[in-house]
Amino acid sequence: MKINLIPITLILLLFTNNLSAKVKLPSVFSNGMVLQQQSNVLIWGKATPAVNMTIVTSWDKKRYTLKSTADGTWETKMSTPIAGGPYTITINDGTNLVLSDILIGEVWIASGQSNMEMPLKGFINQPVLNADETIAQSNNPQIRLFQVKKVSWAMPLDDCSGTWETAKPASVTTFSAVAYGYAKILQEKLKVPVGIIQVAWGGTRIESWMTVNSLKSFPDLWVPPVENKALKSKNTPSGLYNGMVNPLVGYGIKGVIWYQGETNRKNWYEYSKLLPTMVKEWRTIWNIGDWDFYYVQIAPYDKPTDKSYAFFPLVREAQLKALDDIPNSGMAVLTDVGAQNTVHPSDKESVSKRLSYLALAKSYGFKDIKWSGPVYKNMKINDDKVILFFDLADGLYFKNQESTNFEIAGNNKVFYPATAKIKGSEISVFSDKVKKPVAVRYAFKAWVKGDLFNGIGLPASSFRTDNWKMK
Repeated sequence: MKINLIPITLILLLFTNNLSAKVKLPSVFSNGMVLQQQSNVLIWGKATPAVNMTIVTSWDKKRYTLKSTADGTWETKMSTPIAGGPYTITINDGTNLVLSDILIGEVWIASGQSNMEMPLKGFINQPVLNADETIAQSNNPQIRLFQVKKVSWAMPLDDCSGTWETAKPASVTTFSAVAYGYAKILQEKLKVPVGIIQVAWGGTRIESWMTVNSLKSFPDLWVPPVENKALKSKNTPSGLYNGMVNPLVGYGIKGVIWYQGETNRKNWYEYSKLLPTMVKEWRTIWNIGDWDFYYVQIAPYDKPTDKSYAFFPLVREAQLKALDDIPNSGMAVLTDVGAQNTVHPSDKESVSKRLSYLALAKSYGFKDIKWSGPVYKNMKINDDKVILFFDLADGLYFKNQESTNFEIAGNNKVFYPATAKIKGSEISVFSDKVKKPVAVRYAFKAWVKGDLFNGIGLPASSFRTDNWKMK
């Protein structure tokens, strides 16, 4: 019997079209997600090509109408209310897709290298302080976690792997200790849902988190694009931006917290420019304004078998300088939180707290919360003493009554341990070995235990008054 192929072809065509009718969303748009409150948040995806679509949001019953492009891509903005939920979003291009258990609240991205990646369960033989108690008390449906799978790619990807999870022991155990701690504090203080998106990978240079375009300002670091494929090295310039950040670009956020820099110790001299360049480019591409950016100054650490760790104080200095070039930013100082035997200090609670102080005071307007330790301003020479002046120096004190972290030098550029005396918001520094001083350094070493604080108990960054080449 002769088979009529035309009806079969039509059936196959209809079947194929029916499959293509299913709306496809990036993984970050899924059940359990958190959307930034009181914003016009962008949502995007794929659907049937050139078809009329509707999106209905349950919080206001508003209906959005749009049309997909010839290749099926689409995007639109939705207006979000004050924090609350759970809600649903219904997307229809001929077939309904319903997103459920959606919360409206505050959304942050947490990015960087291993100290941001370090999970609450710790690394092998490197525990996180108070992790057991934190994990046991982590059940909180108002905190949602999204962990981006680690991928390095040659060209910008449209999607990433990850799922939204409610905070509970099973989910927080493998989530960034710093990021979870930060989200926990914000949720408790703001009393709204908080979504935190982890985008971190240990041992990575900042160049891998930057776009090809932003790296053109650094010709020694820039590499031309290659074929679209997975990259073997996590430190290929732009690789992590392409694979892990680009899929999130445009998602409504309040800001970014960042903990990275250790792997850039060998090119510390460029870091004060690299970091502001990265932030500026991310903000430009995100196209939702200059969202807040709070970052961590790397903790003191030295590894005698690797001379490159001697550059750590210079990385900290570069991070301090970068503050001047990044609007809406702040830096959490860790001079007192380092660990002598590991580059991954166990005290992640202090890191989370200090980042949260920045957000609560500067992003959310809590006037009773202070966010910074004393900040070196300038100096003057008074005979055989150097007088140092500080901002944010109310209640200035040394943790052990006397500081062991000051050094002083004359024109010969040889530094000697110095005596430091506090008088109000000033510190006088002197040594009987330096009769005509010209420069002072504080805690300007790879490994150091910071001991200079202000009255709210926050530490000063390491600093120096000179710009001499390090020996």
